[in-house]
Amino acid sequence: METGPTGNQIRGRGATINPANRFEALHYELEDWCEPDSEPRSVRTQYLKDDSRTIISYNNSPDVGFDASLNPYRGCEHGCAYCYARPTHEYLGFSAGIDFESRIMVKPKAAALLAAELARPSWIPQHLALSGVTDAYQPIERKLQITRSCLQVLAEFRNPVFVITKNHLVTRDADYLAELASVEASAVSVSITTLDPRLAQVLEPRASTPAHRLDAIAKLHASGVPVGVNIAPIIPGLNDHEIPRIAEAAAAAGAEFACYTIVRLPLAVAPIFVAWLENHFPDRKDKILGQIRSIRNGKLNTAEFGQRMRGDGPLAGQIGQMFHVSCRRSRLNRVHRELSTAAFRRVVPNQLELAL
Repeated sequence: METGPTGNQIRGRGATINPANRFEALHYELEDWCEPDSEPRSVRTQYLKDDSRTIISYNNSPDVGFDASLNPYRGCEHGCAYCYARPTHEYLGFSAGIDFESRIMVKPKAAALLAAELARPSWIPQHLALSGVTDAYQPIERKLQITRSCLQVLAEFRNPVFVITKNHLVTRDADYLAELASVEASAVSVSITTLDPRLAQVLEPRASTPAHRLDAIAKLHASGVPVGVNIAPIIPGLNDHEIPRIAEAAAAAGAEFACYTIVRLPLAVAPIFVAWLENHFPDRKDKILGQIRSIRNGKLNTAEFGQRMRGDGPLAGQIGQMFHVSCRRSRLNRVHRELSTAAFRRVVPNQLELAL
């Protein structure tokens, strides 16, 4: 794999632009970010306190596989150029570009808020996704341990949780995840986009390397935590040929199930991803974008339920078939069992304070 940078680089970041916020009339530019032929610039990450009064978010999408999610952070320092969640940062007054990966909102009261919500008599036990619009194991989690505190609460209540991450740091919390797994209340899906470390470095600059993600699968499996692989996103013309190899490697590491999505580029994500292609793969940009359009009815994104995750048309069908054949060959075609709420127990605040 060879990349062809044009000079529009920001050191350690995925996005190369900071597009205007669709809700804001004013937009700022940092002129020295992308001077042609200059050395890559650095942008310092800022961590900002989020004083949200609730921690559980709900959705009614039939495509995502969960109704409720838990997000200890907003924004994500992993910096994946394709991330569909980037536009959520615009609701905070930021840009979906560099701001999304360099201005991270942290929720220091997340565990306390979670405990309060689960302790309410009105709470109906259900599985929570960790996370929905961010990665709960992005780099700052190593220091702040907000996600770990939330898992401690979930373990106390025995409320089921399904973790989706691309960071090896999830193995740190194998103790709580295994405790929940013992009552069929936890599972983890590790996202692997590519096995090529050079591609991963420019596509997902601050996420764990492919080798470390495979190691995370192995360690979680050894700890008794049900673990699978999320081959996502599949980007036609860039990583779709890796589907069989990723499935085989994940199965060898201990993955028990698999899922996939095809890249989707809503709102500001489209220009961010196009700029990323221009910077790293200018010779392949037109082919990749053409193939994406071929599965998106001539556009770079379709928002319709039932199509937005998998696309439509012959190429989308071929990708789906390759995924399913690869899973059968690697014995990853088992359906992940539903998480159970049978062991849920409501913990009163005083008991929880003593436990914490």
